Amino acid sequence: MTARPDAVALAARFTGQDQPGLRIGTACRTALHNAYSVGLTLAADAALAQRVSLCAVGPLARKGEELQISLGEGPCVQALSQRAQVLVADLDDPATTRHWPVYAQQAKAHRIRAAFALPVLNGTDPAQQAGLVLTLYRHCPGPMSDADLQAAQDHADAADLLLLAAPVPAGDDLAHAWLLPTDAVVHQAIGMISYRHSLTTGQALALMRAHGHTQATTLTALARAIVDDHFTLPDSGSGPGPGPGPDSGPDPPRSGTTDG
Repeated sequence: MTARPDAVALAARFTGQDQPGLRIGTACRTALHNAYSVGLTLAADAALAQRVSLCAVGPLARKGEELQISLGEGPCVQALSQRAQVLVADLDDPATTRHWPVYAQQAKAHRIRAAFALPVLNGTDPAQQAGLVLTLYRHCPGPMSDADLQAAQDHADAADLLLLAAPVPAGDDLAHAWLLPTDAVVHQAIGMISYRHSLTTGQALALMRAHGHTQATTLTALARAIVDDHFTLPDSGSGPGPGPGPDSGPDPPRSGTTDG
């Protein structure tokens, strides 16, 4: 990536500060001419097979990011897989949301009417490295202005420069520096499920998503039940099943009973 001078200046502004993801997201939302909520998502390498939210700023961002992580689909997922911007001015348009119809339906239920995912493209093989996407959410349909699009891309590029410049973390240091607290518990739950069921982290995440879908609960709520309440998923060999068995511990909270 060859960053524009504005992106380099933004990265220098936040170098060495705490909560860099939150700071970049807040600065981006302030810089835009129209009202957007801002999410910043990092897709880990292929060995981890998971995506995490680095920030969620504004009333729509938290749910917009949470749905993508819980469902495994959405504009930022498409942007990463296609290595291109995904600019959807109206989530009611099935032609532009055909890759993520479930996400579109649920996002609209939470007042998200437009979404714009801007990936940072480094290298040629997305399976070899992490990917970063800045996603903008809006409560009304309509295209994004060229000025706002460029400003948002500069902030995405600045976040990528900060990540590239950060020292390689040990253990869970990165979670404390960059990730939302809700994502930290998801990571912990994935590790526990991976160990209990002898799965890769990608398989553990898929098992959690499948169980969360059948139980109508968010990935974060399920992770908290696994970590805090000792909830145990049904054996992976028999699939997620309709619900916990008699020795599975407390039921995970339904999505309607938690903000995730």
